[in-house]
Amino acid sequence: MSWETIRLDWDGDVATLTIDRPDRMNSLNTDTLDAIEEALDEAEAEGARVVVLTGAGDKAFIAGADISYMKDIDSPAAQEYAEQGHRIARRLETFPAPTIAAINGYCFGGGMEFSLACDLRVASERALMGQTEIDLGIMPGWGGSVRLPALVGDELARRLIFFGERIDASDAHEYGIVGEVVAHDQLESHVSELAADLASKPRHALHAAKDAINMSHDAPRDAALDFEARVWSGLFGTHDQREGMGAFIDKRDPEFE
Repeated sequence: MSWETIRLDWDGDVATLTIDRPDRMNSLNTDTLDAIEEALDEAEAEGARVVVLTGAGDKAFIAGADISYMKDIDSPAAQEYAEQGHRIARRLETFPAPTIAAINGYCFGGGMEFSLACDLRVASERALMGQTEIDLGIMPGWGGSVRLPALVGDELARRLIFFGERIDASDAHEYGIVGEVVAHDQLESHVSELAADLASKPRHALHAAKDAINMSHDAPRDAALDFEARVWSGLFGTHDQREGMGAFIDKRDPEFE
């Protein structure tokens, strides 16, 4: 499938979803949101072992949602827009393989929220990030008011959201919003190596680990611990469990499915 505003490229089992509107700083209009949902469906159907989310060009990851669209919509239309953004963010969060945000530039508003929904975030040294909605007379509407406090703590999240502060990559790393900052011209190659390493890991164990970590945020502690025990024990008897442990004993590299 092909789209006008995004690309879905494959390198082995790694799918890279690129928002391709560099002339609009990769902002998210309704056509782009529809295309993202379709691309994620395709990536899952084709068995992607890793999904990388990034933006086209050198200036922007995703500069936010489409303000020209939002300016004149009413509350019911805004609710539908919010629901679609939440649906995509939740899809990134629960996709049955690791998702990586390769943040190559401006990452504001809805773009910030989509990055927060990914499992890992790697930023270019040129990246600027922020929940900047407050200066538009609104607030985060695609999960930022939930995922950002969970990541950085309540006080810092309130400051970032209330003031709409734009932070550079160094501060984002210090706050724990991104896991790594790399030179701008090394971002693509570094994320490719990271994705390839993840793609070589056992698929079912990664999926189980992701589910267990997500559950730790969504459920009471005892329920999350019970869930971890169930998914852990469910991996026993699989090819990858037998292969991984056999390879360890045999002192050889494992060959996972």
